[in-house]
Amino acid sequence: MSITKSERPHISFFGCTNSGKSSLVNAVTNQTLSVVSDIKGTTTDAVQKSMEILPLGPVVIIDTAGINDFSELGDLRVEATKRILDKTDIAVLVVDSTVGIQKEDEELIDKFVQRKIPYVIAWNKCDLKKDLPLTPNPSPTSGEGSHLFLSAKTGEGVNELKEKLGHIIGENKKEKYIIKDKLKAGDIVILVIPIDESAPKGRIILPQQNVLRECLDAHATAICTQVEELEELLKKVSPQYVITDSQAFNKVKEIVPDNIILTSFSILMANYRGKLDELVNSAKIISELKDNDKVLISEGCTHHRQCNDIGTVKLPNWIRTHTGKDIKFEFTQGGEFPVDLSKYKLIVHCGGCMLNEAEMKSRQRKALDQNIPMVNYGMAIAYMNGILDRALEIFDE
Repeated sequence: MSITKSERPHISFFGCTNSGKSSLVNAVTNQTLSVVSDIKGTTTDAVQKSMEILPLGPVVIIDTAGINDFSELGDLRVEATKRILDKTDIAVLVVDSTVGIQKEDEELIDKFVQRKIPYVIAWNKCDLKKDLPLTPNPSPTSGEGSHLFLSAKTGEGVNELKEKLGHIIGENKKEKYIIKDKLKAGDIVILVIPIDESAPKGRIILPQQNVLRECLDAHATAICTQVEELEELLKKVSPQYVITDSQAFNKVKEIVPDNIILTSFSILMANYRGKLDELVNSAKIISELKDNDKVLISEGCTHHRQCNDIGTVKLPNWIRTHTGKDIKFEFTQGGEFPVDLSKYKLIVHCGGCMLNEAEMKSRQRKALDQNIPMVNYGMAIAYMNGILDRALEIFDE
């Protein structure tokens, strides 16, 4: 199974207009990923691409617009560039060595430090600057990152930058599992995967694929079934775990005996991607909602909405039924997530399988900073079905 975009380290290149960001991106990737021009502001929107780069391995490279773009659309471009920080695992700040660090560069460095994003300052165009010091003048900000002299034009220092990025990736790489660390060889795991009008044709969704793969990696036996066949299947096998699609919780909970651990793909993803405790604590807010309260339902992917879509149809109906209140709902998809969350009483977010860990935690952090409770799809559904505690037993030590 190929490594998905959400699992790859996201390396973002930032800098002022004409610092040579795009040229350096092209030099690092050994291909024309970004348009290069002497005209300032050529890069308008962030350019992203998943690729394999030696010695970095599978990564996502992001080229951003200039942070000092003063054109008519400059403010929008700069804001879009800043939003890229939400998904950045490693930052490369490209500085024109013939000009030096600008005020906008210093502001970005501060943001790297605040967000604890590892960063490298790449002093570009060193072939044009003959009186470079052996060590660049340190930035006045705290948390100074690594400094490298290089030239995107001549290639000098580009390999050193790759090696440095590879080292940072290695330092920050941590083994994380969705379920593998809970399994023993020989365990039986039943995966309940409904195939209905909202299921993608011809495939199963990413969390289901990933859980299945981890079961195999742990030398456990995974059995895939649908809700209608689950009861008969349980008469034939005695699994240690049953993992279901969250929207089937209300039926599956009646079928699976209490001595079998039951949870959902969405809850497993919540633990894998974000901060579980914060999401769990927000579930009870559902019962506190009042008439006309606004709830944001946010999905990390951009799939085509179905007639009985879980995010826009099922969840709103379940929440209105559970509370008996006239709740107002708003919806976002993909990379869209509001900066100002103050009008919402609750955020209900998907499992985040299409977002990398940095972006999922960034969304949680924004909600926490604004005191807006945020819960995961699976937890919300488990809570409304009265089985949230049971669905979390899998995480008990």
